[in-house]
Amino acid sequence: MTDITASTFIRQDLAGERPAPVKTTGFVGFVRTRLLNSPTNILLTLVSALLIWFTVIPALKFLLVDAVWVGQDREACLAQNAGHPVGACWPYISAKFGQFMYGFYPDAERWRVNLTYGLAVVLLVPLLIPRLPAKGLNAGLFFFALPVVAFFLLYGGGLEGFGVSWTTGTLQLFAESIDTAGNALVRAGDGVPVIGMLLWLLGKLVVLIGMLVSLVIWPLVWVRNELQASHQPVWNDLALTAIVVTALVFVAGGGARALRSVIATAATFAGIAIVIAIMGLDRHGLAIVDTRLWGGMLVTLVVSVIGIVASMPIGIALALGRRSTIPLIRVFSIAFIELVRGVPLITVLFFATYMLPLFLPGNVRVDGLVRALIGVALFSGAYMAEVIRGGLQAIPRGQAEAASALGLSWWKTTSFIVLPQALRHVIPGIVNSFISLFKDTSLVSIVALFDLLGSLKASFADPVWATPTTAFTGFAFTGMIYFAFCFGMSRYSLLVERRLNAHRRN
Repeated sequence: MTDITASTFIRQDLAGERPAPVKTTGFVGFVRTRLLNSPTNILLTLVSALLIWFTVIPALKFLLVDAVWVGQDREACLAQNAGHPVGACWPYISAKFGQFMYGFYPDAERWRVNLTYGLAVVLLVPLLIPRLPAKGLNAGLFFFALPVVAFFLLYGGGLEGFGVSWTTGTLQLFAESIDTAGNALVRAGDGVPVIGMLLWLLGKLVVLIGMLVSLVIWPLVWVRNELQASHQPVWNDLALTAIVVTALVFVAGGGARALRSVIATAATFAGIAIVIAIMGLDRHGLAIVDTRLWGGMLVTLVVSVIGIVASMPIGIALALGRRSTIPLIRVFSIAFIELVRGVPLITVLFFATYMLPLFLPGNVRVDGLVRALIGVALFSGAYMAEVIRGGLQAIPRGQAEAASALGLSWWKTTSFIVLPQALRHVIPGIVNSFISLFKDTSLVSIVALFDLLGSLKASFADPVWATPTTAFTGFAFTGMIYFAFCFGMSRYSLLVERRLNAHRRN
């Protein structure tokens, strides 16, 4: 212990208070360290505050403070009747909401659109949540089963069979034709010593092939003949398809080990049968709603979703084709990409809508919406190809060389080594293309398809809601919808990008 001596100083009074430290956290700290920490930031903060004051504040005043929330017609949204400046006319949105969402879809059948939306959400949400299991089954239902169910829900109509029975008959005819050709070769060799022997051997070989094919398809033919007695083509084809698919799953899974897969396959076909029975597809089905009556958000989602889903495989194929060493494939891919990217989307839509029918036979009619979907898919696929090609060029050549050294084929190298890394590199570009496509769907209104924006413009012709603020209210409402979808895609892409790049070092 240290002894206290006479030279030791001991304060006899309290020390004075120090000034409070500069706060560096919270709102005040954010303002000090980010907004007012330098002359440049102070100037930018003042300019931003002025922009907010002259843009955001008036917009909020128009949309919320001065807005009209209740009314039956245009009289409620007129300033002379309200006695004060009138902002957004929300009763107009409420009155036209059905038109914005469904277009001219019949009121009695709009439950089909809602059911389609519900099925899409139920299948899409588990697919987007990374931790949920059964991603393969979920993806198969979303990308393959949902489009079929959605088509019959939205368009209507019934089934006359899947063509499986006809396909089985075609296979039977093919096998019999092989056998007939073999016997003809045997007969052609009669009387010719050497050539005759060769033809006889060739003919017997062809006959043997025909017998083997017949032996393979004989169970299908027998089941088809037994089912045809019921004169119900839909259920016949469904049963035949279920038998074939279940048998293939059983064989591919290794016999008894495939029991779980067989049960899942049988349950899937049972679900399909229930859907067919509920929707009445085995009879006349649902009432047909022509695509000319579709509109609003329905058309926007149909065009954008199909364009987004189709653009990925088209873009991947074109990107790989452009890097191919086969001249024909490379030249075709380059020509297609440069041709499509060299013209605006509206040109592609005009060509698909008005020029394409001129090149088809007179008895072939393609629906107008389908023609627009084809044009949008090809256009977005060309742009997607260049995005994916950028990702492919970012992969070092050593990746493919290492895979080749391990004995992997080109297909396996591309599918499991190169392409996954390339897609991970260009996630922002891919999502940017998706967002751009979603907004470009408004161009289909030029080719007589009433999407969300087209339905909005069509509603302006209604004199019941003709007010000075109607157009501004409508565009603000549609802008909110577009922003919600685009912002959602952007944030989810950021989540996926962070998850895929979690293993990388910063």
